[in-house]
Amino acid sequence: MSTDDETRPAARLTVLTGPSGAGRDGVVELVRARSPSVWVPVPVTTRPCRPGEADGVDRLFVTPAEFDRMVAAGELLEWFRLGPHLRGTPREPLRARLAQGWPVLLPLDLPGALAVREALPDVRLVLLTPPGRGPDPALAAAVGHTVVHDRTERAVGELVGLLGSSCPAPARPRLRG
Repeated sequence: MSTDDETRPAARLTVLTGPSGAGRDGVVELVRARSPSVWVPVPVTTRPCRPGEADGVDRLFVTPAEFDRMVAAGELLEWFRLGPHLRGTPREPLRARLAQGWPVLLPLDLPGALAVREALPDVRLVLLTPPGRGPDPALAAAVGHTVVHDRTERAVGELVGLLGSSCPAPARPRLRG
């Protein structure tokens, strides 16, 4: 007897990258609204919690010493310094979601995306570019997919289409026979 979990296709990690101002966060928010099965990892940071943010929901807020411990223990898939603060992607929650068959969308800047590709060569990199600003040809070749953010709904639709091969199919009723 099979279960839905046994028939679920393998998930794929997709990293969405692009230059500052390309609109990654807005696109990711709309992808999640259209495809709730797509999981977006919660980053860890040493910066203080801002008004309206919730620890463990928007970000995991840790001390610099805890962040250093996480780096030393190999708990972060990628990490970087942003001004005086550190930011990274916890490895275990991401690994667990992929193991369960759920697609993961990870928005990162280009250095973070390339660090993830180095750690996980099978990752799918998608470059989000602002309209009228084509990517450098070498960069476009390195990422594999480019989505032009000329119209938000069109860019979201294209990204959802790319993620479609990673999304679990809806459960189908079993036929009795």
